[in-house]
Amino acid sequence: MKYIDLHVHSVCSDGTFTPEELVELAINNDLIAFALTDHDTVDGVERAILAAKDRNVEVIPGIELSCEYTIEPERKKEIHILGYQLDWKHPGLCEALTAVADERDNRNRKMCANLSAAGYPIDYDSLVARFGNKILTRAHFARFLLEQGAIPSLDAAFKKILAQDGPYFVMRKYLTPKKGIELIQQAGGIPVLAHPLLYKMSVTEIRNMIVELKEYGLKGIEALYSRNRGTDEAFVRKLADEYDLFITGGSDFHGTNKPDIELGRGEGKLRVPVMLLENLK
Repeated sequence: MKYIDLHVHSVCSDGTFTPEELVELAINNDLIAFALTDHDTVDGVERAILAAKDRNVEVIPGIELSCEYTIEPERKKEIHILGYQLDWKHPGLCEALTAVADERDNRNRKMCANLSAAGYPIDYDSLVARFGNKILTRAHFARFLLEQGAIPSLDAAFKKILAQDGPYFVMRKYLTPKKGIELIQQAGGIPVLAHPLLYKMSVTEIRNMIVELKEYGLKGIEALYSRNRGTDEAFVRKLADEYDLFITGGSDFHGTNKPDIELGRGEGKLRVPVMLLENLK
């Protein structure tokens, strides 16, 4: 059996491997293909494709868009839409991603100010100096604070000071799911709902969300995933059958930012069979 990984992050967002290093790691892990799906950026796609040229691995151009889904007027959730086989140079997509990056940058400046005012050893310029001027996420905040000795672990940072309901968090403006799916489709890509069970929604809410996203053009759903437990995969497969969606699978690899997750193998048992790649052809 040959295997793939359709959910991978690089240093261009919040991973710790360069696109070139991911190609080498994929080959070493006996993968025949992987999708580079960085958060809200396609900056690493061409680098990965060039690194994989004439090698024994295929790089699928992708992205993971952060969107805000409205469950009810006063209750919203950040959800992620994966886009596969898209034109990463599409002008409309690139323009939209620039606006998203600017909005994230403004949010990050405010969060740095909040943390600094509370006595944490962080400021925006130092954060950029450490990680570069790229898509900076809460994972970068956590890594920076850990290196400064201000927190005991990355996990502790997310559960306390970087939590969305915490005192220092700053909400940013997100794409709507409709806009995210439209951007992917305009760039010739295929939209897929990422890790649906991570959003902590009720079964009814998940079903309602899928119905709405299908109206916008959703084609697939991520069923094989590193954090699945018990009957999670079976449940998502059932949803896929009910709503006529194909399934995908991926590790959500972030390098040392998620040290328990390995490329192509998740927490050790994940295997995404190559036949799922046909859904993206």
